[in-house]
Amino acid sequence: MPEEMSIFPRIALKPEVHDYLRNVFINKEVLAAVSQGEAEQRFQRLLSCLSHPPALTCVRASTHLASLEEIQHRLGEELKQQQKCDSQSEDISVIILPHPHIPDVLLLPVIGPRPVVQLTSEVIVGAQCGSAVLRGAHVFAPGILATPKFMKTGDAVSVFSDLEGKCTRGNKDFKGKKVFVGNGVAEMDRSGIFCSDEPVKGVGIRMVEPLYQSPSFDGVLPSLAFLQNLPSVVVGHVLGPRPGERILDMCAAPGGKTCHIAALMRGQGEVVALDKIRGKVERIRQNAKALHLDCIKAHCFNSIKAVCTDQAQDTEGPPFPPQSFDRVLLDAPCSGLGQRPSMVCTWNLKEICSYQPLQRKLFHTAVRLLKRGGVLVYSTCTVTLAENEEQVAWALNTFPCLTLQPQEPHIGAEGMLGAGLSPEQLRLLQRFSPELGWSAAEARGEDDSPTEQPESPTPLAHRANKDTIGFFIAKFLKS
Repeated sequence: MPEEMSIFPRIALKPEVHDYLRNVFINKEVLAAVSQGEAEQRFQRLLSCLSHPPALTCVRASTHLASLEEIQHRLGEELKQQQKCDSQSEDISVIILPHPHIPDVLLLPVIGPRPVVQLTSEVIVGAQCGSAVLRGAHVFAPGILATPKFMKTGDAVSVFSDLEGKCTRGNKDFKGKKVFVGNGVAEMDRSGIFCSDEPVKGVGIRMVEPLYQSPSFDGVLPSLAFLQNLPSVVVGHVLGPRPGERILDMCAAPGGKTCHIAALMRGQGEVVALDKIRGKVERIRQNAKALHLDCIKAHCFNSIKAVCTDQAQDTEGPPFPPQSFDRVLLDAPCSGLGQRPSMVCTWNLKEICSYQPLQRKLFHTAVRLLKRGGVLVYSTCTVTLAENEEQVAWALNTFPCLTLQPQEPHIGAEGMLGAGLSPEQLRLLQRFSPELGWSAAEARGEDDSPTEQPESPTPLAHRANKDTIGFFIAKFLKS
């Protein structure tokens, strides 16, 4: 197999975005601490690791409904049964281990890249669909862009992800840039995918030889096992919700963090979830019902406008009077440049930079709605200074009532130089920086872990803590 097919190219960025990010990682404060070469190497590692999936799959267990041990056992049985039902899938043992420091997390090693031989019949999928395949999903029909001219149900095909977004739907012989993500079996004819009068749904290609082997969680223990990136689980614990409190999740969709907060409260108290998109709010309500979390109250509302001046306002729904909440989570809309795997980002610099003003508007509302003595947690899934450390510096200057607080657990790295924060302040921040623990050799499968069975969860957890998506967390106390 050609080398470019066994290790993915660096994430494709517009030149202006590439230069902007490079300046972030090679800023004056960084260069005062490390050499130009070290800073450049870190930036190049970031671009490489973003196009690859994390080495482990993280599952948040609903420990308010069952013990971690019971969920671990039931998940193992479900995944083994899944393998038996898929007669063409290879018999690969399922390794599930608890995270030694986070009590509601299970870890599953991702095996790959594997030596999968490409076939002559090719299916092209969109970049988002390709990324999902790399994390264990099958190919759903809406994600398919091109197939062989006479593809029939049962045909064996190789699946490729379109790198540049240039493949048109229905193409029969795409010649653009693409990357191989594995082999599968067609579940539909070509005509059923492209010639149907109704919107096509369901699995179009069932992956049987993915380049990265990870279980599919479609329909697996939906009320007990929730796929969630490790830093997103850490956020809930850092917020530290307690039974009986009133907590606000300002930008709640798709609701994973909302449900986690409610579960940590054992359903005692109130978790208010806000989002602007009605369909996403309904999804939050459905998830809350499935998880038996009656304390979640989801509303379709613009969080920027969630504070009112009338103290007599009915506080059942938004807007709310100032100081209505014991804790506030602002998991802010962001440029998403920490998401993995991501082989291409089509946004221009104006779009990347558009989030900082929005985040600050939300921050103003969050501080007003938080009670004195309350906790505010700010988080993003991006790697820029402007949306992370610079926002912290701005918040500390803008709101004298806020002070940074230690985080528990703190399993990521400290904050990044470049925003004028002190060493003490940087140590209180938590930045998950996958480039710090990533190597091209591991991406090529030349490292013997985690493809071998780990002897204990400790080395696995160490890898899981480092090989994550890019993520940022800051915790404030309002005095």
